[in-house]
Amino acid sequence: PLLLTTWLAIDYATNFLHGNQMAYQLSFPWIPSIGVSYHVGADGLSVPLLFLTALLTTLGLYYSARVIRKREKEFFLLFQLLATGMFGVFVSLDLILFYVFWEIGLVPMYFLIGIWGNPKDRPQYAAIKFFLYTLAGSIFMLLAMIGVYLSTGTFDILKAAQMGVWANAPTFAMLSFWAFFIAFAIKVPSFPFHTWLPDAHTAAPTAGSVILAGVLLKLGVYGMLRVLLTLFPGQFAHFGWIVALLGVIGIVYGAFVSLAQTDLKRLIAYSSVSHMGYILLGIGAVAVALNMKDVKGATESAAMAFNGAGLQMFMHGIITGALFFLVGVIYERAHTRDLKVFGGLSAIVPVYYATMMFAGFASLGLPGLAGFWAEFFTFRGAFGIVPWLSVIAVVGIVITAAYILYRIIQSLFLGEYSPKRWDHWTTVFGEHADGPTDMAFFEKVTLWPLVVLMIILGLWPTPLLMYFNEAASNILSNLHF
Repeated sequence: PLLLTTWLAIDYATNFLHGNQMAYQLSFPWIPSIGVSYHVGADGLSVPLLFLTALLTTLGLYYSARVIRKREKEFFLLFQLLATGMFGVFVSLDLILFYVFWEIGLVPMYFLIGIWGNPKDRPQYAAIKFFLYTLAGSIFMLLAMIGVYLSTGTFDILKAAQMGVWANAPTFAMLSFWAFFIAFAIKVPSFPFHTWLPDAHTAAPTAGSVILAGVLLKLGVYGMLRVLLTLFPGQFAHFGWIVALLGVIGIVYGAFVSLAQTDLKRLIAYSSVSHMGYILLGIGAVAVALNMKDVKGATESAAMAFNGAGLQMFMHGIITGALFFLVGVIYERAHTRDLKVFGGLSAIVPVYYATMMFAGFASLGLPGLAGFWAEFFTFRGAFGIVPWLSVIAVVGIVITAAYILYRIIQSLFLGEYSPKRWDHWTTVFGEHADGPTDMAFFEKVTLWPLVVLMIILGLWPTPLLMYFNEAASNILSNLHF
């Protein structure tokens, strides 16, 4: 998949960029009696996410091959099935097909958490909570899809978008919009639907957390851009400020709660709530701008906010994916994630220290690393549309710096190392060790590609930006109210 998606990205940039169209379309009848078809395609929004999915899946499989020690065949089968669902969502252009792939990813993650999760973290409880939350959202989505079909006579996203029939049924459109939004907001997860995420992350195996944060959360915001913005532009424009507000609440709330955590994995889980809030702020700003076309600079700001949301989807995937891999690295040795008992590791595990510094600084948005450009474009766009919400959201950046520097860097690496705290260090392979050991070769192979991407995209985001800029131009210029 990684080679195929790399070729796809290169081919799309070479042959379809600036074509203002959906590329690689394949469509044939699936259930003709109700108008369901197998309709897939890719554009500037989905191509980067397909590459991200392939990259994190490949690294997750490689890492898991060396740390999963029970029921390996079942683990890898479920992991591949999960990847299939994620790939399918990003290329589906039929609502029923979209729904099928959306649900395919639900069951494998349930078992990955429940069977291979950390026994200390109530994996069965976390798996059931994840399943019930997501299933509840899926029910809302199914109802909304039926509403679209009753109004348009088709499940095809592109055909339904061209009809623009919602003007004659505003109440029906509003109900369908909110049903879709709840389904997507649960997956993001947006405040106040976020409570399943910390439990799922804490209990999940390392590769499961990487995929959950890096890709699965993106399904929700992808759905908002592909389905909500395309099918319900009028409703989204009217309620966009609520989406932006929920994003700002998530940014600030997630950052403050992260600062209060002493469990490293739970801290990074809450940081995802905060970072996904930036995407919601950007998407909400894009929606609000649809009613501001007469305001000078609103169209440009909307494009900037769209680009920022797209960049944040990709950048958060590689950065938080790396952070969860790094949690796995230290947990396999120390068998604890309690930040209160660490300290002084910088001189003992210098490679791990350097890798964590890169990922941590990228997460807080340091210029020159990947996270900076996502936040820059999001705020540049949002300030021109929802300025007061953007000002409040800046608080999240300050608190993010606090929990990265104080909670993670200082707690893990600074201060004095005390051997008396430890009598249970092991190597990554489970053998007894007299103290912490630095990253093994397979861990470097897993993490360093992500670090390299953080640096390259931090210095030169243009290759990624051109895809999302194309998507912004294509989607925003073809909305039918």
